[in-house]
Order: sequence, then structure tokens, then C-alpha cells
Amino acid sequence: MKLAIIGAGMIVKDYLTMVSDIPEIKLNAIVGVEQDVPTMQELSEKYGIKKVFTNYEECLKQADIDTVYVALPNFLHYAYAKKALESGKNVICEKPFTLKLSEMRELKKLALDKNLILVEAITNQYLTNYKELKESLKKIGDIKLIECNYSQYSHRYDAFKEGKILPVFDPKKGGGALMDINIYNIHFIVGILGKPKSVKYMANIERGIDTSGMLILDYGNTKVVCIGSKDTSAKIQTTIQGNAGSVIVNGPTNVLSDFDINLNNGFSKHVDDKINDHRMYEEFKKFNELVADHDMDFVKKELDHSESVMEIVDMALRDADIQLG
Repeated sequence: MKLAIIGAGMIVKDYLTMVSDIPEIKLNAIVGVEQDVPTMQELSEKYGIKKVFTNYEECLKQADIDTVYVALPNFLHYAYAKKALESGKNVICEKPFTLKLSEMRELKKLALDKNLILVEAITNQYLTNYKELKESLKKIGDIKLIECNYSQYSHRYDAFKEGKILPVFDPKKGGGALMDINIYNIHFIVGILGKPKSVKYMANIERGIDTSGMLILDYGNTKVVCIGSKDTSAKIQTTIQGNAGSVIVNGPTNVLSDFDINLNNGFSKHVDDKINDHRMYEEFKKFNELVADHDMDFVKKELDHSESVMEIVDMALRDADIQLG
């Protein structure tokens, strides 16, 4: 994979600490705005990124790249992903894919029409522990209840209360607890159960944005609540309850560092089969393989998954009367 990284924020800095573990990924460009230049130059020197750009179009034309990693604020995902696809580049797009279901569907059609790889960078779908967890669910019988709680008080919330609107709490920029933090829980659930029968989002809304909320998904015989909060803190864990036992995920659903199986017959087991300490390793290892093999069947499957997630997001936002973008 000959990669161009779009962005120079926290997620990019985190990603770069891991990427040397996948030597097949060639860091051929990084793109940012003028004020990012000192940071990009520092990252370029530290991690061996070949070229620094402040003009996206020039990067798409001049850089020796076949894939773009869109690691920008939520509201920019659609435009930057679209431009890359139109330029014939594969795209890895950070979560959430887009702010609107219609935008995601447009990108999906464009990518498939042009036979290009388009995937959402959503860590849990690629983690070995997640795959092991899904196999383990067979042991706990019929799944009755699931509670995902990802509540993490944001230091930006203090600024928000004082009137300073940063992107994570800005409805115009696709902020809010659902899009920033609860989106991981949604991906986690859809990867297990698929699309629900109904969606309800009960949100705490301040200045037009959800600072926390409970997303209720009804699967008929299985009821799910996904809690995402940036204005409170609590123990971050997920509990899956079946009629033969339970599974408890310790920590957030985007990391899935380990989990415990507890059966009614007294059997218990702690599981931690991760193959790398960095949560992004396994997804980018797979993305590199996708580009090398041009595995469009896998791409279509993952796009269908992401579309199901965006359908839930779209219904939740409408239910809570939240207008993004």
C-alpha cells in the first residue's frame, strides 16, 4: 500500500506509532493545512513520510500513492473521500463514515462503480478478540440483553459549558456523543446481530448536540442499550446476557482488550487473544492485504456493514431531532 495520510491530529499521531509494525505500508505523503506544516514536518522526519503537502489536489496528482487515509474531523470525511475516489485512489475513511446516510451511499456507489477499495476504519471489526468473542457467544445460549457503556468525561465538555464550541460538540461539524463515542458500540452490535427491528435514541441535548445518550435497539428476542457519554464517567464495559451465561467485555468496544465468559454451570474463562497491543494494527494489516489482493468481495461485505450502521445513526438522529452538518 502506497499511502497518503490526510490530517495531522491525534488519531494520525497515534496511528504512526504503530504503522512501522506493518512494513508493507509505504508512507508516501501527508496532507494538512498551513498551520499543520511544523507538525507534519516533524512527523515526516520521525516516521519517514516522503512528502508533505498543504494542497490536497496536488497530493492526489503528484504523490506516488494508491490509497488515501482520511483522518480528518467528521464533517470533512465525505468531501475528502469523494475527491480521492474521483481521482482513482482507494480510500480508508475514519469513523463515522459520513454525517448522512445518503452521503455514505453515494461514496459506496462511486467506489463500486470505479472498482476501488473503500472501507471504514473501525477497529473492533478486525480485532482477533472480537472474532473470538463472537464464537464464544454460542456458549451462552439465546442472547436476551446487551448493555454497552462507553462513558468518558471529556475535558472539552468544560470548555463547551463555558461557551467554547470545539468540533466534538459542534453540530455543524458532526460532533456529539453518538457520532464520537457511541458509534463504536453500534458497530460492535451490528457485527453480532445485524440490523435491528427498531431504533430509539434518548439523548441529553445541549445547544443542539447530544452530550450523552442511550440508544435502544430492538432485535425482537434480544434487547440492546448502547450508552455513550461525554458529560459523565462510569465503568466502561459491555455485558452480553444469554440464558446459559454471560460475556463481559472489559473496557471500550473499540479496543476490546479482553473479555470474560461466565456460564450458569460454573464454567468461567478469561480471554485475551490480541496479536498486537495497538488497536489499529489488525485493521490496517487487513487494509494492506485488501489493496494488495484487490479483494472487492470483502470490501462489499464491509460496506454493507457500514451502511447498516449509518442507517441506525440516521434513525437515531431523526428520533432525537438532532441536525448535523
